[in-house]
Amino acid sequence: MDAGSILQALRRQAHDPALLDQARQYAREYAAGLQAMRAVPDASALRELVSMPRDLPADPTDPARVLELLHRAGSPATAATTGGRYFGFVNGGCLPAGMAARWLADTWDQNAAMQVMSPVAAALEDACERWIVDLLGLPAGTAAGFVGGTSVATLCGLAAGRDELLRRSGWDAGMRGLFGAPEIRVVLGEQAHASVSKALGLLGLGRDRVQRVPADAQGRMDPRRLPRLDGRTLLVLQAGNVNTGAFDPFEQIIPAAREAGAWTHVDGAFGLWAAASPRYRPLMAGAALADSWSADAHKTLNAPYDNGIVFVKSREALAAAMRSSGAYFVFGKERDPMLYTPDMSRRARGVDLWAVLLSLGKSGAAALVDGLCEMAALFGRRLASEGFTVLTDVVFNQVLVSCAGPEATRATLAGVQASGECWCGGTSWNGEPAIRISVCSFATEDSDVERSVRAFVSARAAAGAGGAV
Repeated sequence: MDAGSILQALRRQAHDPALLDQARQYAREYAAGLQAMRAVPDASALRELVSMPRDLPADPTDPARVLELLHRAGSPATAATTGGRYFGFVNGGCLPAGMAARWLADTWDQNAAMQVMSPVAAALEDACERWIVDLLGLPAGTAAGFVGGTSVATLCGLAAGRDELLRRSGWDAGMRGLFGAPEIRVVLGEQAHASVSKALGLLGLGRDRVQRVPADAQGRMDPRRLPRLDGRTLLVLQAGNVNTGAFDPFEQIIPAAREAGAWTHVDGAFGLWAAASPRYRPLMAGAALADSWSADAHKTLNAPYDNGIVFVKSREALAAAMRSSGAYFVFGKERDPMLYTPDMSRRARGVDLWAVLLSLGKSGAAALVDGLCEMAALFGRRLASEGFTVLTDVVFNQVLVSCAGPEATRATLAGVQASGECWCGGTSWNGEPAIRISVCSFATEDSDVERSVRAFVSARAAAGAGGAV
């Protein structure tokens, strides 16, 4: 086909509703079969991926054919993260309002960089900022940047903290860089998430140039072991240990950090949302005294991927760290989203986040958090009743278990994963293998837990492993 014919065909497709109807039909088929799906695809489903084109064709492919290929070979090869039996990697489900709004937002195809590019994206992000700051009890006026995930959100929060601490020392890191800058100390818990180390490396602060504070038996930072803090210290605390769900003792640590002039960042990828629940809000006591926070709406809040958020108490500090300029920029009188994130052009993720928040309201958000934690507690009780060892307190949505010995634990985990009944991951706890269960989907209910517990028991029996000792 010549170029003119190709462009004409593309223009015709843009006005053809049949393609959207086809996508809707495939989505309905996927949703209808979700309960019967394996939690992860089996070998036969993965083999079907081979039928996908390996080489880019010379000429265009009919969009209907493209969708057909995706659904036939792609849908069976998905992990059923929107179902009720996927417990790996703290992957949240997807609430109906968020999914539908994402479809609409994708049709809009808005660039959320500046207000002039998308007034609706800017307005909805502004609403999300106000709503979530209120929902989580953060200081009034706290700024929010909407990014891909907590890894980027943590990077932004620490960048704002680094630059602000240096500014107080008379150094403009944004303009002068770090060569010759006053030294910034970083203090974090020995069980801080890997994304924190990644952010420190990217920010030039070094992964190894940190002081690690020992943790207690639950994975919480031990405040008695905290080193001396000062006005050139970045302190990183944790709302939700990735293995145990434990929360650092904010009330015992942050006031001393404030008095010393340190900058405190709270990494709360899934745990920050505890503040939305009256029942679990005590876990976050004192956390609002920090300077910055990071969270994932696509985890506990069950917004669509990808939806990360950085919060910084000082709007000026976040904007200064993310600043950029260009003669062609047209800044608006209201919110310009690019002022609060590293990227400029990006999808309008605030649309589906806004829809999730509005559909839930405050009581719905609390019910969502409570439901996840209730299912995790049930999981822990049922596994314990079947002879598994629950290694730590179940305080939020994480459950950490083992069998009678390392080999039995590894074999049982392998059996559970192979069964397809549910899926969870392995980890290491106190130098021994453990099984990590992350309850993070609103779709999980009692029957999903019972079905999963049976898969654990069957896998242990097939491995020839006994109960706890």
